[in-house]
Amino acid sequence: MQSIYLDNNATTKPAPQVLAAMTEVAQLAWANPSSIHRAGQAARRHVELARESVCGLIGCEDRELIFTSSGTEAANLAILGTLAAQSNRNVLVTSRLEHSAVRELAESLEERGNEVIWLANDHSGLVDVDLLRDVLTRRANEIAVVSIMWANNETGVIQPVREMGLLCREHGVCFYTDATQWVGKMPTDLASLPIDLLTFAAHKFHGPKGVGGLFIKRNLRIEPQMIGGGQERGRRAGTENVAGIVGMGVAAGLAKQWISANGHERVAALRNSFEQHIVETVQDASINAVEAPRIGDVTNIAFAKLEAEAILLMLSERGVCASAGAACSSGSVEPSAVLLAMGFSPELAFGSIRFSLSRDTTREEIDRAGEITTDVVAKLRASFAAV
Repeated sequence: MQSIYLDNNATTKPAPQVLAAMTEVAQLAWANPSSIHRAGQAARRHVELARESVCGLIGCEDRELIFTSSGTEAANLAILGTLAAQSNRNVLVTSRLEHSAVRELAESLEERGNEVIWLANDHSGLVDVDLLRDVLTRRANEIAVVSIMWANNETGVIQPVREMGLLCREHGVCFYTDATQWVGKMPTDLASLPIDLLTFAAHKFHGPKGVGGLFIKRNLRIEPQMIGGGQERGRRAGTENVAGIVGMGVAAGLAKQWISANGHERVAALRNSFEQHIVETVQDASINAVEAPRIGDVTNIAFAKLEAEAILLMLSERGVCASAGAACSSGSVEPSAVLLAMGFSPELAFGSIRFSLSRDTTREEIDRAGEITTDVVAKLRASFAAV
């Protein structure tokens, strides 16, 4: 049985060119890039060439990018580093729609005494820009950073980051966006955007796991959160993962080529075709956040009166890999915090499935996945009706 992988927002398959480059560097350029001898400087050249490639993908200067171990570490450094660098400002502004790397960090900061302002959102998953404007007008001198993700990992909803960034700039407040589901999938030019901090991860665009990136706008000060070395211009201590960074650089180059060839539009067309098939063939199926602007590689679909866990298990048995926007703990599946924040009932959130595509996804796979999903849902509903 051939697998149909539609869980690419969780991770993507590393490109063959990425694996080949990483293997070569691990074998031939394994020295410490901080060493001054020739072997160390050879490793350093690999790191800096990769940095140039990644900067070319996101449109920034080499000095504005630092490498981390993950998107999560990068997000933590962006927020904690900015808070620590502004002793006279200790308020974080964010939303309940964020990835757990930001949302749970904000909750932890609240528990430690920091004030967090949670912006409201509408049912489609768009953050209230008017409320942000009001908060900035009243309390700009207390706010260290505003953190709003660019594209949601569960629903694909795209936030108006340009508008939000302009508001923050107008009020002299740092604006950070988690772009983990955007970078490598959509055109990005940070030189033309009012964004101060941006984070992403290599494994979301066919690079390796264990490598993340943090864009820090030139002249913006953040306090390092890992102490013990001068790597990454003194902002992130720790010997660089040379092979992983090289893999990220290769993945960035491939992603830039794919975006330039409008590959993201082909993926969006496949996603739209899949959605159309489901709503036409599955009774009581609805596309979550369909009324909002969404990135084209993901769909979140609610199947009324069913549980995501049962759907996912049956899909897996038929070779389709998908996911629920939920965390498994103690043998139980919790409803998506994002969907609950959007006003969905727990029952509907429990029955929602995320299907996420990549540039490797084919028309044949999408058509087959649609047929299998329709059949799985019909069988589950028939079994429940018979009870």
